[in-house]
Amino acid sequence: MSISPSYSLSPLPFSFPFPPPQNPNPRIITPLSSQTPTLTLDPDNKIVERGVEFSAGDSFFRSESATGRDLAVLSAALHRRSTGRLRVLDAMCGCGVRSLRYLRQADADFVWANDANEDYRGTILSNLSGIPRVSEGGERRWVVTHSDANRVLVESYLHRDFFDLVDVDSFGSDSMFLRSAVAALKIGGLLYVTSTDGYSSGGHRPQHSLASYGAYVKPMPFSNEVGLRMLIGGVLREAVALGFFVSPLFSYYSYHGPVFRVMLRVSRGKLPENSHYCFISYCNRCGHSQAFSWGQLGQISCPCSNGEVSRSLVVSGPLWTGPLHDGYYVTEMLKLAEEWGWTSAGNKDVDLEKLLNQMIDESDPELPFGYIKLDEVASRAKVNSPPLKAMISTLHEEGYAASRSHITPNAIKTNCPMAVCIQIAMRLQKC
Repeated sequence: MSISPSYSLSPLPFSFPFPPPQNPNPRIITPLSSQTPTLTLDPDNKIVERGVEFSAGDSFFRSESATGRDLAVLSAALHRRSTGRLRVLDAMCGCGVRSLRYLRQADADFVWANDANEDYRGTILSNLSGIPRVSEGGERRWVVTHSDANRVLVESYLHRDFFDLVDVDSFGSDSMFLRSAVAALKIGGLLYVTSTDGYSSGGHRPQHSLASYGAYVKPMPFSNEVGLRMLIGGVLREAVALGFFVSPLFSYYSYHGPVFRVMLRVSRGKLPENSHYCFISYCNRCGHSQAFSWGQLGQISCPCSNGEVSRSLVVSGPLWTGPLHDGYYVTEMLKLAEEWGWTSAGNKDVDLEKLLNQMIDESDPELPFGYIKLDEVASRAKVNSPPLKAMISTLHEEGYAASRSHITPNAIKTNCPMAVCIQIAMRLQKC
């Protein structure tokens, strides 16, 4: 029997060509590594993730993305506890594992599991079959549909059927759904978005990043963080057009793919004049980086060039330049992870506790955008790479904000200028 929402998916009130399904050539990726031991396979090809059993079938599935799903469930559960409700729209659900975990672990009241590929229907229904379709009070718990994600989001908005959390796990840099995803949310709701476009974040396709996220991105040494900021900025641009404002609750980068995932809270509001939506620069000559507001356009220069135009200066933007995480919110996520026993994993497990603590450290509002690789500092100082702990400790002693980066192991986030970092590295070499 077909399961459908309470309203039919009618033709949209406007027309534009929809792209083909996000994954026209589905394949399954199931190799397990020491990075993701929370996933296990049983003889019946069932996968177990954080105690939840499911099958990937023939869907596109990455076991390495388990941490991103953990973060999503923790965030959804916190929203459920704080508001007393949780309605989720999983717009590109794949095999349905996130939908299943939202229902079982975050105690979602209702989940709409949608995927454009109808071949996944049997797998999704099988995975959700252990959850009653109707609650004891007669309310539906979940439905499964197969339509274009953008159509589902627009129909939700048109029928005033708003959600507490919208999860869009897309491929590449498809951003056509961002505005409709914001529109489908309740005020104060959560939006979980994805990009897997490492070429654009690396500055190799500036015209593409401009078309997708409204940001002209050039190559910079902290490109993986730029990818997160590019994504946040792209959502912010679409939200502001609708009269909303978005704030990142956490931002997560994973090298496989690569994958950029951001959880944002949507609220009413305009873009303030002193907003964190501006331009960033990096000087290849001296390594200095800084942010420039819209009002400073035409005045961009590097201190090493004495105010003159320098060919060594690279500029990207506009991007989100504020904190990548909400420190208080991530602290609550960590508490919940401890409550659920997700931080007491073995040595081979993904260290969720370490990741969340790093995010808390990164949320310091004194920390600017970007990170500094210690190998770059060593190269400029012409010394061996300084120990990371010693570097951070010295920076703190000298009054600078500093933390590790969850994105790159041998890198630090700090408000200390590159020139001073070089001096510190040289002093540490003599110790």
